[in-house]
Amino acid sequence: MPSFRRVILFLWLMPALVHAQNSDSSRRVSFFQDTTQTSVHFQLTTIFQWHPAFHALYSGRYSLDSNEERATSVTSTLFTGLKLWHDGALYFNPELAGGKGISSVTGIAGFTNGETPRIGDPAPSVTIARLYLQQVVGLSTATEHLSDGVNQCSMDVPIDRITITLGKFAISDFFDCNAYSHDPRSQFQNWALMENGAWDYPANTHGYTEGAVLDAKISDWSFRANTVAVPTEANGETLEYRSGAHAEAIEIEHRHSFTEHPGVVRLLLFNNTARMGNYALATNDTQYHIDITQTRAYGRTKYGVGLNIEQEITPNIGAFLRAGWSDGNNETWAFTEIDRTISLGTMMQGTIWGRTGDCIGIAGVVNMLSQNHRQYLAAGGYDFNIGDGRLNYSPEIIAEAFYAWQVQEALTLTGDYQFVANPAYNADRGPVSVWSVRGHIAF
Repeated sequence: MPSFRRVILFLWLMPALVHAQNSDSSRRVSFFQDTTQTSVHFQLTTIFQWHPAFHALYSGRYSLDSNEERATSVTSTLFTGLKLWHDGALYFNPELAGGKGISSVTGIAGFTNGETPRIGDPAPSVTIARLYLQQVVGLSTATEHLSDGVNQCSMDVPIDRITITLGKFAISDFFDCNAYSHDPRSQFQNWALMENGAWDYPANTHGYTEGAVLDAKISDWSFRANTVAVPTEANGETLEYRSGAHAEAIEIEHRHSFTEHPGVVRLLLFNNTARMGNYALATNDTQYHIDITQTRAYGRTKYGVGLNIEQEITPNIGAFLRAGWSDGNNETWAFTEIDRTISLGTMMQGTIWGRTGDCIGIAGVVNMLSQNHRQYLAAGGYDFNIGDGRLNYSPEIIAEAFYAWQVQEALTLTGDYQFVANPAYNADRGPVSVWSVRGHIAF
């Protein structure tokens, strides 16, 4: 049996080697007893994807393969937390990742497997996903209880507070969150649904960065800001933080109630600075041969704005909307090739049809490029994950639907379908259907 398959088999069997117990609503293993000082959780996710052959007038270096294709990815994470002192904790997450996405994660801007950003090499390898210190500073005497959870030690904290985070983490742990569309391990799998696609959020190949986050929660409002490192190369693994290479974002959040149903509105402002190339320069100046990598220089920026809304409709049905815009003048550096996006969807809990723990999700996305970006691709240019050698531009339109079946308390199996029209914004290719089976263990 190939080594990759042995790793997957071992990880799938590991939870069965211990006795699970349900002392409260969270999932635990008996030798991972919750205390006031520690928190330990585990997840394993495998995603198998397949697409049939589809029509394509031509293909380029980073096109989605028009032939039938299959791919499997796996990630497994141990989430550990240690309460160090009053309102302070240390979190450490070793993570195994391996496998690949279809076409080696190229050919679709709103890519279909949200776990693949965590995979830098098809061979399974273990990395440190997160290692950060978190400190809460009280702004009120009234307190609330934070239950033990993933990267959350059980503790009582002031209702109004400032939380300071320092270290290595995923910036998406704190920004652009959404109750119905944020986690590709249990919700929608598409990149443009798990995050705001227009936000080229700073991260290395595995999806993580280093820096600082400040989050202030006051009554129904939250204000958060960050300054973090960016990759040294587009979609690269190593990170740097220096003059001309850094990223910042500010998010304002308001929690409300509409006809007694909770909702949240978030406004995100972002600015990334890195050694980016320039689309217009690469396209129009013949000395660069339509190669954006030859135009790179420190201090170039990509800025934009994002809107993120979630709203409970009934206790078992919720809806979300995201919209995003970035200037699209300089090279995409870390996430994916989307300059404008809008997405809308809903999730329904299985309680409605007598299957508590199950859920259904349906959503749609429209992704677009800036004028300079599309002209660069039409001239034969390549980005780091799309490029067909030429381009008959049309917005990339994606629909996703899934059913998540909770087999046991800790095991969920999901069937997922994604329809992608104009993959990589090219009306001369596709459409393509991508089918998925996802297995997720969490306790």
